[in-house]
Amino acid sequence: MSGIVVGVDGSGHSRRALSWALREAEQRNVPLTVLAVHPDQVRPATEIYWAVPEHSESSSDLDAGRTTVREYVDKVAGENGASVSDVRVTVVTGDPAAELIAASRDADMLVVGSRGSGPIREFLMGSVSSKVALHAACPVVVIPAAAHR
Repeated sequence: MSGIVVGVDGSGHSRRALSWALREAEQRNVPLTVLAVHPDQVRPATEIYWAVPEHSESSSDLDAGRTTVREYVDKVAGENGASVSDVRVTVVTGDPAAELIAASRDADMLVVGSRGSGPIREFLMGSVSSKVALHAACPVVVIPAAAHR
């Protein structure tokens, strides 16, 4: 999976990361892998913040998740006028930080939002982006939150 990998969870932060990654992949003419990781042990509070529809390990549910993420990618690409010829969508179940770090082993660059969709907003970086920045095997770009007005 060479090229750019971007982690998405449906949050505004990951939307900005996806938008940036689409433009970067287009400029560099490299493949883009969009990785959505559904937490494997969803707790009631966490489930509220997972913006990509619920899916189980069954093939049809993973296919539905990929379809939903593909539609999300197409929408963001259309809004930005991005045209990346090679965009792959991967949806897995697991620990988001661990899955992103594993994906970084074969990537040229990993892109994440500064915070995910969790409830704690006052931190500059969320736990997933912090872990990924510390442990990834490739360069990591952390896209900051939008400026507050």
